[in-house]
Amino acid sequence: MGLFDWLWKRRRSKTSLPPTGKLDGRTTQREPRNIRLTRDCEAVKIPDGYVVAVPKGTEVIVTQSLGGTYTLLVPSLGGLFRLSSKDADAIGQEVEATPKSTNRVENEGFVSPDTLEKEVWTQLKTCFDPEIPVNIVDLGLVYNMKVSPLPNGGNRVDVSMTLTAQGCGMGSSIGRDAESKLLTLPGVKEANVQIVWDPPWSPERISTEGRSLMGIG
Repeated sequence: MGLFDWLWKRRRSKTSLPPTGKLDGRTTQREPRNIRLTRDCEAVKIPDGYVVAVPKGTEVIVTQSLGGTYTLLVPSLGGLFRLSSKDADAIGQEVEATPKSTNRVENEGFVSPDTLEKEVWTQLKTCFDPEIPVNIVDLGLVYNMKVSPLPNGGNRVDVSMTLTAQGCGMGSSIGRDAESKLLTLPGVKEANVQIVWDPPWSPERISTEGRSLMGIG
C-alpha cells in the first residue's frame, strides 16, 4: 500500500482528502486553481514515471509546489503529473535558479566532512514525494548516506533510498532530482542515488516532524 492510500484510509473518518492529493490547508501551499499552459512542455506521469508531452493550452491544476517541482492535476489526461522547475514558466511561475548550498564557498576548496554531511542532509530535505508534501528525509525514505573522498579531490555522495510503494515508477525522477541537487554542493564531484526495496518502507519510518505536517499521531 502506498503512503497516499494509507493516509486516505487512516483519515477518511475525520477529514476527506481531495483527489488532488493535497492534505490540508498549509501555508507552504497555494489553493489549487485552474491554469492553462502557455507553451508545450513535458511532464512525468505519477506514479507510472513515464514522460508525457503536454501541449500548450492544456488546463491544469497545481496541487503541490515544493522543492522546485510542481505536481499537476491534468483532467484531460486523467491524472497527476510532475513538472520540472525548468518548465515552471509554462504555468506562470518563475524558473528557479540552480539550487545552491546554504554554506557555499567562493572556490571548490576543502570542505570538512562534518560540514558536507550536514549540507547533504539539508539538500536531501529539498526533495519531495510528488503526491505528499513532505520531504524524502522526513518520510523516512532515505536509508543510508555516505560521503567518500575521491582520489583526485572532491567527494562522492552515495544515497540509498526507497519509495512508499514497490512498483512506483517515480523512483528515477526523484533520484535524478536528488542527484542534481547534491552536485550543486561545494566539494561534491559525484553523486549516486540508488532505489532499494529492502527493508520495505512502512509509515513507522516517518519522522515526528513529518507526522506533524501530515496531521497524524
